[in-house]
Amino acid sequence: MITENLQYHLKNNITLCENVFRYGSKAYFDVINEARDLYYEGKIELCEQDIDLIKTDIGTFGTYEGVEVPLDLPMIEEEEDKTPELNKPKRGGPKKFYVFVRDPKTDNIKKVTFGDTTGLSVKMNNPEARKSFAARHGCGTERASDKTKAAYWACNTPRYAKSLGLSGGGSFYW
Repeated sequence: MITENLQYHLKNNITLCENVFRYGSKAYFDVINEARDLYYEGKIELCEQDIDLIKTDIGTFGTYEGVEVPLDLPMIEEEEDKTPELNKPKRGGPKKFYVFVRDPKTDNIKKVTFGDTTGLSVKMNNPEARKSFAARHGCGTERASDKTKAAYWACNTPRYAKSLGLSGGGSFYW
């Protein structure tokens, strides 16, 4: 008795290498294991490419550090923790700077971009420019107190000047 999934592959001349199921899924392995068993029992014929595939350990599992893992499936790797460094502004991105923050309302990580992209420079050492910037961006007001907003990070640029490659800076608002 051949399952519907393997019958579909055989009927439509789809090789096991072109398995219609998501790579590494249970159905993916089930089709390969079933084809392996039936081939060795002499009940189905396979192309040379599929014969090479079923001669491997693909579809079998072993235990590694107490976790069952697929054997001979090199492209499946456990995802590493991809949490970016939070609250550390960096240069780059679509604007001059960016930073990853955790949104307290949703608990999701959010990317905040800030800074001019037209070629203007950061004028931290010019007191008049600092005063004008602070007034324009509402530094020191509630508007600039939310870390999920660009205004907060723009107003706190002097605090992170060294890590952003800027001269001057210190623990002051603009």
